[in-house]
Amino acid sequence: MLQDSLDPLASSSSLELYFTEQLQEGKQKLRPPPADDTLWYLSTMLARFGRSESLFAFEDGRFDLRPLALLYGDAMDAENDHQRCLFLQQLGDMALFLGALFPERFSSRGIQQDYVVGMGGGAYDYLAENARQNRHVFQELAGMFAKLLDLVAAACSRDLASNDETIL
Repeated sequence: MLQDSLDPLASSSSLELYFTEQLQEGKQKLRPPPADDTLWYLSTMLARFGRSESLFAFEDGRFDLRPLALLYGDAMDAENDHQRCLFLQQLGDMALFLGALFPERFSSRGIQQDYVVGMGGGAYDYLAENARQNRHVFQELAGMFAKLLDLVAAACSRDLASNDETIL
């Protein structure tokens, strides 16, 4: 049986704490490194998307990922600025999460990384000017979006060898 100390996920008390530790470790490679508030935001986002109901939308009788362009359309059609900010936060978060963890989802459809960076960075840029709180976090997310894709991807990767025992 594996000891918990060999598996960083098993030794963390929560998914959010695990991502916090991974992001703290990975931030050293970025110049300038992101602020702790931004890392906190990213760790809570990653933990939230660890639950499928936070990631997938129920539409047309099935669960699916809502395309970024449709999320943008929802934001533009919002009835008020608060609602627009909620849609744009979802857009930025989805672009960052999917762009970091599933880049092949976009490349297989002929969508380049610039599209993901533009959609996510643009959403966060709007939030940096218009959100009710955490504007400084959204400003950093917008300005460092491409670099943060790599940071999130690294925080979510597992370098441990996969065998039956580690999977269980």
